[in-house]
Amino acid sequence: MGKERQKAKALTTNSVGLDTKQSEALAVGLNDLLAAYQVHYQNLRGCHWNITGPTFFELHAKFEELYTKAQVFIDVLAERILTLEGSPLHTYSSYLKHSAVKEQRDLSGAKETVACVMAGMTTLIGLQREALKLAEKAGDEASSTMVGDNITAMEKDLWMLRAYSGK
Repeated sequence: MGKERQKAKALTTNSVGLDTKQSEALAVGLNDLLAAYQVHYQNLRGCHWNITGPTFFELHAKFEELYTKAQVFIDVLAERILTLEGSPLHTYSSYLKHSAVKEQRDLSGAKETVACVMAGMTTLIGLQREALKLAEKAGDEASSTMVGDNITAMEKDLWMLRAYSGK
């Protein structure tokens, strides 16, 4: 590759070799996902803390498992945004502004907490599918794998909650 062509390519790609504009669009999509994940995480914490009734022990443990998984993915997601040379959202006001998952409060029964968690997961799966399309368009195998693997895990958790709730 000639020097002029290398210079032109350097101007249109980021440090990991992805098209700058596509990478920026992907970072925006991942930030929307990050915001939704943060609100979902906090909803899970609220469900974990406030669950009452005869299923307390099993749901208290399940919600802790799910928020721990969410916390791990949130960190991976923010670091991927940084890798793409973006800036991850990091304030509660930004999360609430950009999140497709709505914050919930004062939920304590099994039916309502499980429904809240399932709704959040369904929204997150949809956002991840959108991010997956952006990653594929950008030729970003790392983001595609990260998001695709997470969709697989989340779909299994959602299926288990559907079975638990009798739906």
